[in-house]
Amino acid sequence: MSTVTAYAATSATDPLTKTTITRRDVGAHDVKLDIHFAGICHSDIHTVRGEWGDVKYPMVPGHEIAGVVTEVGPEVTKYQVGDRVGVGCFVDSCRECANCKAGVEQYCTNPGMVGTYNGTGRDGEPTQGGYSGAIVVDENYVLRIPDSIALDAAAPLLCAGITLYSPLRHWNAGPDKKIAVIGLGGLGHVGVKLAKAMGAHVTVLSQSLKKMEDGLRLGAEEYYATSDPETFTKLAGTFDVILNTVSANLDLGSYLKLLALDGTLVELGMPENAMEVPPAALIFGRHSLSGSLIGGIAETQEMLDFCAEHGVTPEIEVIEPDYINEAYERVLASDVRYRFVIDTESLRGE
Repeated sequence: MSTVTAYAATSATDPLTKTTITRRDVGAHDVKLDIHFAGICHSDIHTVRGEWGDVKYPMVPGHEIAGVVTEVGPEVTKYQVGDRVGVGCFVDSCRECANCKAGVEQYCTNPGMVGTYNGTGRDGEPTQGGYSGAIVVDENYVLRIPDSIALDAAAPLLCAGITLYSPLRHWNAGPDKKIAVIGLGGLGHVGVKLAKAMGAHVTVLSQSLKKMEDGLRLGAEEYYATSDPETFTKLAGTFDVILNTVSANLDLGSYLKLLALDGTLVELGMPENAMEVPPAALIFGRHSLSGSLIGGIAETQEMLDFCAEHGVTPEIEVIEPDYINEAYERVLASDVRYRFVIDTESLRGE
């Protein structure tokens, strides 16, 4: 066992505080990495505040992890000391169910993927995430970060990047597709960049036009305010795929009507309350309402390689660990363009 410095949540209401946690010894197939950067995902905030179910306090959040390998187990074949690597939203799965064998471990059914934090590892101990100085992970759940992607920019790709890449690939985004992205935030801005890199025609649907300049700069051809009723009239029957990146409760009927024949609206955010789905909005147009959850390990590696090839990286603001609580408040106020990333150097040095 080794001890590392971390920032942990101790309750749903108290601020995160500096503490120490233990990491397991490096096993035969384990990789130990020094964490250099950890992204702040809105999921971290939902989980810390108990909005998504039970929390194992004290809990160290963080599932957008980028760092450098410092030790490998004797049977590790994929990595060596000095490699630039990342860890995303899960650190294990059953490896035996049909979904795991198909390479979509995020949909593991026996009993489910092991979250990078607030999960339970094979040793029965709670998993702790990336707001810390180091982590030990089985090599099969570690990703290789291409040399052309800076480690700070790579971190958000391990969640935000794959969350958008997977549905874009699944629904065949390309030059013949019109893609709409609801929300230009931490998820949405990466979706715009990825869809543009895939050659799709990209439109942003946002509450207002205040981020329009950014949206067009990032790759959108069009940008509309959903607060304007004319938007829904003008764009009716337009899109092949709509990616909803926001966690707010929307009038799904209005958005489903924006789909072209056989179009799909994909839910990526998780609203607190259920949303009504008018059957007519599905039936008239053969529309589909679907969802997507991150991606498997192979697809996440594919995403990283795609981003390296096409120069896709998130827009980030790098912060020190002692700014985490302020960063949380700014995320909730939509006061970040567009993703906070924690520089964990001070946690490695203690």
